[in-house]
Amino acid sequence: MTKARLKTIDRILEIIGESHTIAVCSHMRPDGDCIGSTLGLALALSDQGREVTCWNQDPVPSKLRFLDPDQLIQTPRPIKRPFDCVIAVDSASIDRLGTAQEHIANRKTLINIDHHASNTRFGDVNWIAGKEPSSGELVYQLIRKASWQITPRIANCLFTAISTDTGSFQYPTTLPETYYAAGDLVKKGADLATVCNEVYQSYPLSRVKLLKRVYNKFRLTHDNQIAYFWLKEEDFSRTGATASDTEGLIDHVRAIEPVVVACVFEELEPKLTRISLRSKDKNVNVSDIAGQFGGGGHQAAAGARIAGKPMGIQRRVIAAIRRALDTRPS
Repeated sequence: MTKARLKTIDRILEIIGESHTIAVCSHMRPDGDCIGSTLGLALALSDQGREVTCWNQDPVPSKLRFLDPDQLIQTPRPIKRPFDCVIAVDSASIDRLGTAQEHIANRKTLINIDHHASNTRFGDVNWIAGKEPSSGELVYQLIRKASWQITPRIANCLFTAISTDTGSFQYPTTLPETYYAAGDLVKKGADLATVCNEVYQSYPLSRVKLLKRVYNKFRLTHDNQIAYFWLKEEDFSRTGATASDTEGLIDHVRAIEPVVVACVFEELEPKLTRISLRSKDKNVNVSDIAGQFGGGGHQAAAGARIAGKPMGIQRRVIAAIRRALDTRPS
C-alpha cells in the first residue's frame, strides 16, 4: 500500500474517530458492489458505536436483500441535525447519489470512497483507487487498517461486493490482492453457499422473460464486433421485470465470441436514454466512449445518461464505438 494511500486512509479514520453521527450513501440503481460495500461499512461503523444512517434513493434489488434483513438501507429523508460526516461509497459523481444529495448538505465533512477512475473527486476527502476492481475491496482495506472486527455478516457483504464487481473473479481487473481479500472474508465467515445461491442462482422469472426478449432482439454490427439491444417500457410491462432485473443482461451478448463491445440502450423517458457499455479489449476504453456523452466508469465497463431522440442517440453511440474499434492499436 502506497504512502499516499495510507495517509488518505489515516485521515479518513481520523475523521471517523471524531464523528458520532455518520451517513453512508451510495449510487442510484444499486448493484452488488454498491449494496455490499455500503452495508459492510455501515455495519462496521455501527459496531464501533457510531450512529449510522444508511441511504439509497432506490430499493435494494431482490437478489441482494439477504444482505440487509434489518432494512438498514433507507430512502433519503429530511434530518434536522447535521451529520458529523457523510461517506459516499462507489459513486463516481455526487449526482449519482440522486435524492440523497439534498439530505446530506447539512454536514461537517464529506468523504468520497470509490474505485471509478472517472470519479469527479467531489468530497472534502477523496480516496479514489481507479485500479481497484471494487469499492468493497477498499472498504475491506479500511476496516483492516482500523483493526475493526470483520463479523460474518460484514464478510458476507464485502465478499458479495467484490465477487459481483469482478464478475465472480473473471474480469481482467481482478488483482492478486483481490483473491487474498476474498479468501480472508471466507475465513472470517462469509457464507459462500448463501451468497452464490442468492446472487447467482435465484433469478426471478421476470428477469428470465426479459432475457428471452434480449436474445430475440439484440443486433450485431461492424463485422459482429458490436452487439447492442434496447430495453423499452414495453419490455418491462410485458415481462413484469423491474430495473434491478437488467443487471448482468449485457454480459449475455458480451460473451458472444466475435463481440468486442456490447451496449444496452435503456429508455428511461421518451427523450432520456441510459447506456451501458462493456469491452473485452484492453485497447478499447469504454469509459472514454461514455465520457463523450457526459458519463464515465471503468476501462471495461461504463455508462451514461443521454438526452435526445432514441434513434439519434443510437446512431451517435454506435458511431463512437466504431471509431474506438477502428482507431485501436493493431
